[in-house]
Amino acid sequence: MIATAQKLRASHFGTFGRFKEHPAEQMTGEEKVAYELVKGARGMVPGPYKIWLRNLKLTEVMLRMGVHYQDQSTLSKAEIEIAVNLTAGKWMAVYPSYEHEWMAEYLGGLPAEKVQALIAGLPTSFDDARQQMIYNITQALLAPRLIPVGLHQRAVEILGHDGLTDLIAFIGYFTTVSLTLRAYDVPADAVGLDDREHMS
Repeated sequence: MIATAQKLRASHFGTFGRFKEHPAEQMTGEEKVAYELVKGARGMVPGPYKIWLRNLKLTEVMLRMGVHYQDQSTLSKAEIEIAVNLTAGKWMAVYPSYEHEWMAEYLGGLPAEKVQALIAGLPTSFDDARQQMIYNITQALLAPRLIPVGLHQRAVEILGHDGLTDLIAFIGYFTTVSLTLRAYDVPADAVGLDDREHMS
C-alpha cells in the first residue's frame, strides 16, 4: 500500500516540480532550438523557461520579454524587484518568491524587511518616489483595484508613459512566470537538470 502510494506520488513529479525535463538526447528538434535560444540570450535556462522549452513559439515571445526586462527596461533593478515580489507573492508562486527574495536584497539593494513585506502582502513604503509609485501601481493592479485618475496622472509624472507601460507589461509577464511555476508545483529549492546533463 505504501509502495503504491509512493509510486503514484513519484509519477506526478519530475525534475522541476511536476515537469519532467528532457536530457539532450531526448529533446525534439524544436526543443533543442528553444534551449539554444534561451541559453545564448540568458547564459542559462532559468525557472519557467525550463517548462516553456517544449513550446518554441512561446519561448521566442517570452524570451524577448525577459531579455527586455533584463537589459533594456526603463525600470531599475530595484523597481523590477518590487514588482516581481509583489506579483510572485500575489500568485503564491514559491519558487520565484524564494529566488527573488535574495535577488531583491543583494542585486536590487532593497532592505530585507521591505522585501519580506512585499512577498507577504504586508504594507510597506519607500523613500524613493519612483519605487513608491511602482509599489502603488503594482499593488492596485494586482488587488485588483481601479487606478483613479489622480494616481494615473502622478504615475505618468513620475514614471513617464514609457515607464508606466513598461511596468504594466512587466506585471503581465511576471504573472505568466508565476502561474507557470505554480501550476507545475515548482518548489522553492528546485534546481532541475544540471546544465551539463541537460545539454552539452
